[in-house]
Amino acid sequence: QVQLVESGGGLVQTGGSLRLSCAASGRTFGNYRMGWFRQAPGKEREFVASIRSSGRSTYDADSVKGRFTISRDNAKNTVYLQMNSLKPEDTAVYYCAAATSFRLPSDESRGYDYWGQGTQVTVSS
Repeated sequence: QVQLVESGGGLVQTGGSLRLSCAASGRTFGNYRMGWFRQAPGKEREFVASIRSSGRSTYDADSVKGRFTISRDNAKNTVYLQMNSLKPEDTAVYYCAAATSFRLPSDESRGYDYWGQGTQVTVSS
């Protein structure tokens, strides 16, 4: 069993920055693909970014490309999402997720086995 706990959300003005963190329990964090997803009110959950277990390969959604950066520190069992140039449309609950197998593409939520409780990000205009 893996537990994921997100932190770092909050209220920020347009153009501002936030860094989300997701701390994972367990000794096999380095084996997991990690992803960030978000869900805005009235909308479906959408993919934001993912990172392979080694950290050498990342994949970002077009909507955040060039503004958000996913990274991980396997020694600390933590994955991060650095969010810059935030826009009001980035407002959502952000979730981190862990995948123990790679049977589905990294932007497919069904491919992730464990989810955090989410952290709210609100960008004011």
